[in-house]
Amino acid sequence: MIRRIALAMLACAGAMRIAAAADFSAHGYVDCRLISRAGERSFVDGGLGKTRFGGGGLSATCVEADLTLTAQLTPALLALADVQYQTTGRNAFSALEAYLRYRPVSTTPLRWSFKAGEFFMPVSLENDAIGWTSPWTLTPSAINSWLGEEFRTIGAEGRVEWRGTTNTFEGVAGLVRLNDPAGELLAARGWSLSDLVTGVGGRVREPDVYATFNGAPVPLRFNPFAENDGRTGWYAGASWKMPGAGGVTLLRYDNEADPATHSNGASPTFSWHTDFWSLGAEADAGDIVFLGQALTGSTEIVPSPYFSTSTSFRAAYLLAGWNRGAVRPTLRFDAFTTEQLPRSIDGRWREHGNAITFALNWRPYAWLRVTGEALRVHSWRNQRLDEGLSPQQTDNQVQLSARLIY
Repeated sequence: MIRRIALAMLACAGAMRIAAAADFSAHGYVDCRLISRAGERSFVDGGLGKTRFGGGGLSATCVEADLTLTAQLTPALLALADVQYQTTGRNAFSALEAYLRYRPVSTTPLRWSFKAGEFFMPVSLENDAIGWTSPWTLTPSAINSWLGEEFRTIGAEGRVEWRGTTNTFEGVAGLVRLNDPAGELLAARGWSLSDLVTGVGGRVREPDVYATFNGAPVPLRFNPFAENDGRTGWYAGASWKMPGAGGVTLLRYDNEADPATHSNGASPTFSWHTDFWSLGAEADAGDIVFLGQALTGSTEIVPSPYFSTSTSFRAAYLLAGWNRGAVRPTLRFDAFTTEQLPRSIDGRWREHGNAITFALNWRPYAWLRVTGEALRVHSWRNQRLDEGLSPQQTDNQVQLSARLIY
């Protein structure tokens, strides 16, 4: 799989060399932060903490860098490659996106496009900045934190758009491969709020208590971009937008994974049949933008003919942000829950919680963004009892970021 993505990126790079200098662009950022860590051990370090930085104390470090290359090969054909380096957990480079998009020039209200490669499905209203980051906060919502860690379209997507004088309608459909394990994190550790994004070639860590529970070595990591059953997943959605007013987006996702399959090896990666509905909305009220999203679904595994289990999940957020000037405050509220089924399972894992995020962004220059963010996550998860902890915890994380943008 990594070889395929590498070949795709080399193809993009080769195509970019052919492009004229005027049609080529390179953008990115370097992000350095002063961090007051939450007290609970972070999920990044094998704990059940809900934030990226845990374990208590203060630290100062450069956490990530991103480079996005684009080339307009023809008026209709675009090549893009996005590579990120992250220092949390395991220092590593990874490919976030690498694709070709064909969108013919249209002189009518109807426009269509097609792209193939590796890319994010069109589900996030927050993360529309470079490197799949959010212009509103450092830490995205629980919904988009999860999608950034486990989900990627490695396949193809088609769009049809109708642009009216005041309204735009769009339909989208995609075919997905190499995403059979997606959904495992919600079952193994529950929701989290973090701006860690997994690239192809990256691996995510399971909670140590989950590894011990399953008789696996610690630390236990898995590759969320694996193909075990040869099936093709899909998503389809529709959206409506009115410039200056807002819009609504609805999307359905199903990875169509066979939950009885797994990879080979000493530590096999199991498939999780994951499906969900996502509904998002945006409303513009003068200089204030409101974003809201709700997601509901389930993920199932059948590790043996004698046992199966599923985890139902739900999450939602509401964000309000000031969208004018160099100083832009943002406030967001999250709520989330998971429940393992069937209810007959002894000690089944359950979770519910909420989070409040306040961020203050200052953009004095085009090349500099300074962000202060306070995040409070209050959650109850009975899996913490297996670690000898109270199931109810409050994680407080404060960050000051200086992001150099180029």
